[in-house]
Order: sequence, then C-alpha cells, then structure tokens
Amino acid sequence: MHGTLHHVELWVDSLEAALPSFAWLFGRLGYTGFQSWEGGRSWLLGQTYVVIEQSPERVPGPHERRRSGLNHLAFHVDDVDALTKEAQEHGWRLLFADRHPHAGGPAHYAAYLENDAGFEVELVRSAPAAG
Repeated sequence: MHGTLHHVELWVDSLEAALPSFAWLFGRLGYTGFQSWEGGRSWLLGQTYVVIEQSPERVPGPHERRRSGLNHLAFHVDDVDALTKEAQEHGWRLLFADRHPHAGGPAHYAAYLENDAGFEVELVRSAPAAG
C-alpha cells in the first residue's frame, strides 16, 4: 500500500456538464459510485477513488491541460480499441488521431482522449499476463 495512489480530485467548472463523460468512463473502467454530495461525486476501484467536484472558484473556459497543473489521467485498459470507439459516443474525442494508437511512441499502444471541458485521459493497453 505504501506509495499507491489514494485518490485524485478533479475540479470542474460545471458538475452537470462533466458528469456524463466522466461517469461513463469511470463506470466502464470498473469504478463504482462511492459518494455523492451537492457539487460532487466520487467513484471507487479497489482502495483508490476519483472525485469530480464543481470548483468554488470557477474561472470561465475549459480546463487547459498544457498549463501548470494536471495534464491528464492514464488508465490501464484491456481493449484500447473498443473502449476508444465507445468513448467517442460518450463525450470524448480522439487526440493525435494521425499517430493513433502509437502517439506515445512505437512501443506504446494507447489512446489519448479529451472531453468537452478540456480534460484528457490516456487509455493504455494493459500488458498481457505473464505465463
């Protein structure tokens, strides 16, 4: 447990706008609803949880991942291609389409997706089980 991620908290301009894409993604990745309160939701997988919360200091405009702060979240997935296709039906768009699925280099199989609020996620092909 030492050093493993406990939780990640993302602040968004509008919880209502952020929920459709994030709730779908977290559910599809195996997270289950954990907590719900006015202005926020969380999802749990194992001992790690992810929070989406409406920021009390809303600044107009989308999240800018290229500024200081959070760039993106990356998740291991079993089927990058299927999840990438599904994601595009749930508020996510493919980044770096001209280099997909090797935008991270020839040995890295992943999809980089962005939602309408400007948040990026990376879906990384899980390594096959040894044995």
